[in-house]
Amino acid sequence: MSQSCLDCGQRSDRVFCDLAPEALQEFDGIKSLQNHPRGAVLFREDQPAREVFLLCEGRVRLWVCSESGRRMTLRVATGGEVLGLSAVLAGGRYEITAETMDAAQVAQVRRKDLLQFLRLHREVCMHVVNQLSEDLHVAYDRVRSVGLPRTRHSHHAEPAH
Repeated sequence: MSQSCLDCGQRSDRVFCDLAPEALQEFDGIKSLQNHPRGAVLFREDQPAREVFLLCEGRVRLWVCSESGRRMTLRVATGGEVLGLSAVLAGGRYEITAETMDAAQVAQVRRKDLLQFLRLHREVCMHVVNQLSEDLHVAYDRVRSVGLPRTRHSHHAEPAH
């Protein structure tokens, strides 16, 4: 994998990768590229959200802990996904834990650098909005599949009188 996003062959349809060359060059300047071994924790649930993580290669398990300490895997992230985005933009804490499932290459961007980048490159903001919207819809679908029983009818029938 290249150190520069400009030379990467996997850029299409990735939030911070499929940018105009000048924006991509600036993004190269604010990211820190790291190689992580299997089992590395990128961030933990309830830690202050200080960085976003763009998964270049590898897989990352996203999980939460119950009050009793049990882990529940939410999903597995793959190359091209941005992790921690909503928490960083909100200036809050990570809602989940992200742990590598195999060796992974990850680009990290500090919150203040990301916010400055978004101010300078407003066209990227729409990509971010689309990503957050997609994440929200995926979460809604998961809640529906876990919390709502499957029925044969899509509408609730009114009781007969």
